Amino acid sequence: MKAFIQQQLEQAIVSLKKQQIVPEDIQPRISIDRTKDKSHGDFANNLALMLAKPAKQNPRALAELIVSNLPESDLIIKTEIAGPGFINFFINPNYLEKQIDAAYADSRLNIEAVKNPQNIVMDYSSPNLAKEMHVGHLRSTIIGDAVTRTLEFQGQNVIRQNHVGDWGTQFGMLLAYMEELRAKNLEVSKNLSDLEVFYRAAKGRFDESEDFANRARQLVVELQSSEPECIRLWEEFREISISHCQEAYDQLGVSLSLKDIRGESAYDKDLSVVVSDLDEKGLLQDSQGAKCVFLENFKNKEGEPLPVIIQKKDGGYLYATSDLAAIRYRQSVLNADRAMYFVDARQGLHFQQVFEVARIANYIKPETTFEHMAFGTVMGEDGKPFKTRAGSTPKLADLLVEAEERAYELVKEKNQDMPEDELRHISSVVGIASVKYADLSKNRTSDYTFSFDSMLSFEGNTAPYLLYAYTRVASIFNKAGIEMDSITADVTFTEEKEKDLANKLLQLEEIINQVAKQGMPHFLCAYLFELAGLFSSFYEACPILAAESEAQKQSRLKLAALTAKTLKQGLSLLGINTLERM
Repeated sequence: MKAFIQQQLEQAIVSLKKQQIVPEDIQPRISIDRTKDKSHGDFANNLALMLAKPAKQNPRALAELIVSNLPESDLIIKTEIAGPGFINFFINPNYLEKQIDAAYADSRLNIEAVKNPQNIVMDYSSPNLAKEMHVGHLRSTIIGDAVTRTLEFQGQNVIRQNHVGDWGTQFGMLLAYMEELRAKNLEVSKNLSDLEVFYRAAKGRFDESEDFANRARQLVVELQSSEPECIRLWEEFREISISHCQEAYDQLGVSLSLKDIRGESAYDKDLSVVVSDLDEKGLLQDSQGAKCVFLENFKNKEGEPLPVIIQKKDGGYLYATSDLAAIRYRQSVLNADRAMYFVDARQGLHFQQVFEVARIANYIKPETTFEHMAFGTVMGEDGKPFKTRAGSTPKLADLLVEAEERAYELVKEKNQDMPEDELRHISSVVGIASVKYADLSKNRTSDYTFSFDSMLSFEGNTAPYLLYAYTRVASIFNKAGIEMDSITADVTFTEEKEKDLANKLLQLEEIINQVAKQGMPHFLCAYLFELAGLFSSFYEACPILAAESEAQKQSRLKLAALTAKTLKQGLSLLGINTLERM
């Protein structure tokens, strides 16, 4: 509907230009807002205020001219001019009814796929394979996955890239430890069952034994030289480590799979090529033996350009080098139109500089966008970065187990007679959904506090509240013995609460576009929470099964069914499953 009103206003401006009321060279950016108070209409616009000065007109008088030049439409039943020159639009209720009928009948809720899909590269999760995934990986993984699902629903061609840390000097230490275990006839896979313990043991050997440290350094050289036995050891470690990650993805309900992994190792042979290429383009300068690119846009306190180190004095490479190689691959091979990097905010300067170098080097086409989707830190209830009681960063696997156990106790308390297998299924859905939603419902650029008590609450903007809202609708149909997809009657509105709910239901496409554009799932969470609240108000004010007539009952059942479908679709985009009962 917003797009339709925008088109109407655009045509009005064309008409006013022909009448020489509005200057020909003016190209206003038309913004349509939903009104908070429905007595002021359904939509509002400030176009007259924007154009008043260049048109040399009184804003309210110009608003009257805009309204008088709007094309005829059956969808807009009334316009009003408010305040200094705002234009309010009142939508024909019959249009809303038809839109609700169309959304109910369509598997995509009447949301059209984009006509010109883009190739969008999504860089998210990207754990370091040397260690187990911890709570710090949670935000990148689930925020990136929610935006990925949203883009795919739009019809975009999404290419997942899990840029895992599977290369570098630390792997020499880990491979040396694997080699040592084998010499003692100890099973490597068993020892690797806890990556954190394995890493600490390897680091301990590296620190205490010079012979071990020397062997680790030698293995780094052999690894980089593709020595067969070293590569075999590395592949074994990598496979076991990746399986740990995949277990976490599966438990979280994240759509990443093995085929999406393209780690740092994939670019190893290309790093020297990047250095040579930047050198040939005259971008590299020597700085104390290191090869750097100096960017005029980034300066230190003394006003001197900051260096982006591409190759260290000892010949080693940095993250900037591998990121440049990845950018070149994503543009030239994957043919990206857009690339979104879900990495924490502390890497902001790094990505600003790397993207700038890539553009100067022509690794990124002028029309392609590379965006750092920064996110804040997971905090504890003490206001500090979230830690275990022992002071270490919590493992993701342990957090998810605890979430499911806490949900189990909560669900069991409310359902004493429920079979154990159903209790376990429900607690798994509720526990995982609660962890994910607590994160996704917060603005990704902000820090957020990790609290099991608040995330498992049935009150407020939480996963249990929304899951319960869905089951509440499902219970209406179960009680009536009616399938949600079986309603054939048309919707007709008799109460304002019905219109309020209908208007909110038709906002889903607008919200999806907002999430896709800004990479912020909290917009969708807020929408679903508001939708659940409006359904509750509708349910209290408008009897469904006890409606005054069969036609009214069927109409309200259709509104309820569409609410359930919308909640389910919205939660699915967030990577959250629904339940038929809790």
